Amino acid sequence: MNQRALEGVKVLDLTHHITGPYCTKLLADFGAEVVKVERPGGDPARRMAPFYHDEVDPEKSLLFAYLNTNKQSVTLNLKTEKGIQVLKSLVAESDVLVENFAPRVMPSLGLDFETLQKIKPGLVMTSISNFGQTGPYRDYKAADIVEYAMGGLMYIFGAYDREPVKHAFNQAQFKAGTDAAAATLMATYHQRLTGEGQQVDVSIQEAVATGLRDVVNNYTYSGAVRRRQPNHSGDLSRIRASADGHLLPNPGLGAGFSWDSLVEFLGLPELDDEKFNTPSARLVNAEELGRILDDHFIKQNKYDVFYASHEKRFIFGVVQSPEEVMADPQFKARNYFVDIDHPALGTLKYPGAPFEMSTTPWEARSAAPTLGQHNQKVIGEQLGHSPEQLSQMRANQII
Repeated sequence: MNQRALEGVKVLDLTHHITGPYCTKLLADFGAEVVKVERPGGDPARRMAPFYHDEVDPEKSLLFAYLNTNKQSVTLNLKTEKGIQVLKSLVAESDVLVENFAPRVMPSLGLDFETLQKIKPGLVMTSISNFGQTGPYRDYKAADIVEYAMGGLMYIFGAYDREPVKHAFNQAQFKAGTDAAAATLMATYHQRLTGEGQQVDVSIQEAVATGLRDVVNNYTYSGAVRRRQPNHSGDLSRIRASADGHLLPNPGLGAGFSWDSLVEFLGLPELDDEKFNTPSARLVNAEELGRILDDHFIKQNKYDVFYASHEKRFIFGVVQSPEEVMADPQFKARNYFVDIDHPALGTLKYPGAPFEMSTTPWEARSAAPTLGQHNQKVIGEQLGHSPEQLSQMRANQII
C-alpha cells in the first residue's frame, strides 16, 4: 500500500455546511486523520438536499456524503463546560484545527487562537468566514450569491444587456475551501520546519476576488471597466443547438486561426464571402451569420462534430448531461469516478481525485461517517473516557 501524502497529520474539523468541510475533505482524501466535531444534532449539511431517493434523512444527504469522506465523526455540545473540556483535549492531540464559524464565535467560547495555542503551541488554526476575521463586514452574514457579487466576479458574467448572473451551485464556497486547504498545507509545512503554529484567515469574498485577474489590472492601470460580453447571434463561440443537444463550436481565434479553414471544415461555401471573412465584417453581419450557423448545427450530431473538429485542431466542446459525463471516455480512461459504500446509501459513484499524484495518491478509504459514529473510538478510547462516562455525557446532551 502506498504511503499517503498527509499521513500523520492530525486535523480537528469544526466545520459545517460546504466551505470548511470541502477544505478538510481535501486533507482527509490525501491521508490526513480528520476528526469532525459535530453539534449533537449534526452538521446542518446533513439536512441539505439532494437526498438519496428523496428520503429526508440526516444520513442520506448526498452533499454531506460527498463532503465528508474519509473523516471520523464525534458529537460535542460546545455550549457546555464538559464539551469545551473534551474539545481542548482533542486540540492537544491535533496538528491543525479548521473552523468556519462567524469570527465572534470561537472567542465567545473561549477557543480563540491565543487560548488554543497555549494548549498546543504549534497549532495551525484555519479560520474561514464570509469576509475574514477583520474589517467592517467581518460579522455580516452572506450566502454564496452574495459572496460572488461582492467579490466582483458576478459583474462580468452574463450578457451585457441583462442582469449579472453567477455560476451554478456553490462555486464561491468550493473555491474558498480549496484556498483554505492550500493555505493550511503551507502553514503545516512551516510548522514542520520550525515548530511554529499560526492562524490562517480565509475570506470567501477574497477567494472570489482572486478570480478577477485582468479585470483589476485593466482598471488599475488604464481605468478601463470590463463589461459583460454581447451575446449576439453571430458570436463564433456561442453555444449552438445540435440534433442531439448542444455544442460549443469555438474555432479558436488565435494567431493561427484561418477563416478559410473553418469554412472548409463546416462545409458552408456561403460563408466564403467578404461579409464574413474579417472580424469586423462578421460583427456587421452577425444576424445573418448566426442564422447560417444555427441552421447548420441543428442538423449535426454533437459528438461527430466534436471529434472531427479536434482532428482539425479547433477548440470545440460539447454540453454534456450528467449521464454523458458519467459515460465520458476521458473520465473512464483516468478512472475518475469511484465507488464508495455507505451504510445508509449503499454503493454510489463519487467524483474522484482533483489531481493525480504518482507516489502518494488520493484514496477513498471510507464513506462519510454517520453522526457520532466515532464517539466511542475518539472520546472513549483515545481520550480515556469510560463507557459509563460516555453514557452520562450522552444523557446530559454533551455528546
